[in-house]
Amino acid sequence: MTLYKRIVFPLLRQLDPERIHEWTLDALALAQAWEPGRRVLQQIAGQVPSRPVGLFGLTFPNVLGVAAGFDKEARVAEGLALLGFGHVEVGTLTPYPQPGNPRPRIFRLPPDRALINRMGFPNQGVAQALPRLRALAAQPRSWVLGVSLGKQKETPLAQAVDDYLVVMEAVYPYADYLAVNVSSPNTPGLRELQGQRYLARLLGRLVAARDSLAEQGGVGPRPLLLKIAPDLAPAEVDQIVAAALESGVEGMIATNTTTARSDLSHPHRAEEGGLSGAPLAERSNELIAYIHRQAGDRLPVIGVGGVFSPADVRAKINAGATLVQVYTGLAYEGPGIAGRLLRGLGDATEIRD
Repeated sequence: MTLYKRIVFPLLRQLDPERIHEWTLDALALAQAWEPGRRVLQQIAGQVPSRPVGLFGLTFPNVLGVAAGFDKEARVAEGLALLGFGHVEVGTLTPYPQPGNPRPRIFRLPPDRALINRMGFPNQGVAQALPRLRALAAQPRSWVLGVSLGKQKETPLAQAVDDYLVVMEAVYPYADYLAVNVSSPNTPGLRELQGQRYLARLLGRLVAARDSLAEQGGVGPRPLLLKIAPDLAPAEVDQIVAAALESGVEGMIATNTTTARSDLSHPHRAEEGGLSGAPLAERSNELIAYIHRQAGDRLPVIGVGGVFSPADVRAKINAGATLVQVYTGLAYEGPGIAGRLLRGLGDATEIRD
């Protein structure tokens, strides 16, 4: 058992999880800006094996990344990369500032190795994140930067595409890939964008705008990925896969958090919001496998949900994922998780180029 799990986490779990998260961001921001701090982060990561993965025309230094939601405003992406993660997806960003839902809005379920959050895309708006994204893009780096795009809470679904376009146009020069978040359960009605009524039009508009931005800016088209919910019936997944293939998006992220509440023991199970962590792992793997059977390599998948161990990473890869992201596991396992997982994978792990 690591020092973090034996001593640090038992102390942290006595405190408000959102406050702890804010302190973590502050600490990472300080460390990444200071050479001795950068060395400390690298020491925490330890020896990180170099096993590059080629996907979406990008080279990822390893299979493991950080899911959207951890670094909402692109404050600590460099620090997370120093901890060993091969890619960091920042956001979700919206066109304008919004406070998100009332606090408390994050709840730990330690016996279940899970979190429930109902954040609601709190952020200062895309314009505030641009100087940090610009600075990241201006420096050479080996890791991959993704940006998650969202819509304003008050924007009607019929106009949602305009919000995604605003964010995409702003971040386009600086992101290595773009993720369309239509699957958070914490923005009212957002998941309806996954349905037939909206999705094909939304993706078509975004792909066309992406292609236009690439031509105007003289840079290659940024890969556009669709992040979906785990709470979908097979027929709904079929429709989403068909819309994704027809529109020309490059891949899928499976999955966001779940609204299901089965087999949980902690009293916080009654809290509203999206559940992440170990209880999501099986459903996430099932959905990854289903998408892979339907679309194969035409629609590569980044797998998310319940990643705590090398075996969890391997399960997602074996289900059909090409890359894997962590969020809740970082909170429970500590900042050394990337190095431990990547060292634990061994040479036998199947990573598809």
